[in-house]
Amino acid sequence: MAATSGQGHPLPYDTYREAVARETLRFAATVEDADLASAVPACPGWTLADLTRHVGSLQRWFATLLTQRVQEPPRSRDVELGLPEDEREWPGWVAAGEPAVAAVLRDTDPEAPMWVWGEDRRAGFWARRMLFETLVHRVDAEHAVGGRAGAEADIEPALAADGVDEFLVNLPYAGLFAPGVTKLRGDGETLAFVSTDTGEEWRVRLDPDGFRPVAREDAEATVAVRAPAAGLLLLLYGRRSYQEPGYEVSGPAAVLDNWFAHTAF
Repeated sequence: MAATSGQGHPLPYDTYREAVARETLRFAATVEDADLASAVPACPGWTLADLTRHVGSLQRWFATLLTQRVQEPPRSRDVELGLPEDEREWPGWVAAGEPAVAAVLRDTDPEAPMWVWGEDRRAGFWARRMLFETLVHRVDAEHAVGGRAGAEADIEPALAADGVDEFLVNLPYAGLFAPGVTKLRGDGETLAFVSTDTGEEWRVRLDPDGFRPVAREDAEATVAVRAPAAGLLLLLYGRRSYQEPGYEVSGPAAVLDNWFAHTAF
């Protein structure tokens, strides 16, 4: 892959459906017996209780959007959560919501046009987005309960590569909730993110008026980061640093610093 193509969901839709279920249940199992007052290092100011409520609430909101096939930006994010008063029951609440989410995804035509905040204006956007929200927060939860930050071995390379693609394709549209993105600028510098296990590569050029994905043949890389796809995924989401072991960097670090200073997602 020369660059992010922006041509929609490149993995089969069933892959997203199945992975959402798997990651949801794994998240719930991770927090089930944990101290929900524990801090979540990847989400400053959040506890595991906050993270658990976020994952369960977000999935229910996405499912509501899909059920209603919304065609314009919703005016409210209020949905019926059924959230237990006792936060100790929240891990079970996340797991209990999985069958309903699975049913909505099963009944969804991924090609159906609907409102999304990103590039792919089809319902499949939400299944793909739900997966990577859940997957990254599953890694956050495992880290919080004592696992190794990153846990790359537990993210399938093809899935991780798709997550990198999904992140970069949608990043230009994320200014509504990630305002730093709107200020990401450059003078033609090009960043290359190279997956050492899948062989894929993504390039993004920073221009005075913004940034955009570019094909490999259209722009020479100013700086390149090479790592397994899972490492790239967690790097882009701010869960890892390019200065850590496992990342091979060539080119000026200042270009990377500018990128990460503006792309907190």
